Amino acid sequence: MANLETSLKECLSSIEGASAAALVDYTSGMALGTLGGSKTFDLDVAAAGNTDVVRSKLRTMEHLGLKEEIEDILITLNSQYHLIRLLKGRGGKGLFLYLVLDSGRANLAMARHQLRKIEADLEV
Repeated sequence: MANLETSLKECLSSIEGASAAALVDYTSGMALGTLGGSKTFDLDVAAAGNTDVVRSKLRTMEHLGLKEEIEDILITLNSQYHLIRLLKGRGGKGLFLYLVLDSGRANLAMARHQLRKIEADLEV
């Protein structure tokens, strides 16, 4: 089992094209831990904004009567992928991992696979 700091470091070191990672509580919108980002990319603002995305999708699923669970949410931009992975394990309720990838360098399938592995090892 890995702690939060180790897991975020693993996101950036083991996932090709990753430039930022965060663990976010979508009940409060607060980032519990962040790594990466830049002066032009505020990871705390992105984490809070993506909380609205998760809440909206969960609300829509409820209105539709869908009994599914969200694995991940992908947002594609011109030069980036934003990957949101809801945590499933014990202690992970209400949390998601947020990963920013350079779309020119990243392999999306491998990034999803690696993020799933990191999630499984994360001790919250």
